[in-house]
Amino acid sequence: MRVGAVIGQLAAGRSIGEVLVDYPYLEHADVLAALAYAAAAVSERELPLANSV
Repeated sequence: MRVGAVIGQLAAGRSIGEVLVDYPYLEHADVLAALAYAAAAVSERELPLANSV
């Protein structure tokens, strides 16, 4: 299972519980580890924010 697939599911609005139902071989800790990995991977990146006018 790719980290991007897990993060993509969560970004689409699915809950951790829903992800675990779809991928029964994952555990709650696996999803949290994917989130931690993604956070670390982008921690040094700056992204421009859209202007809110």
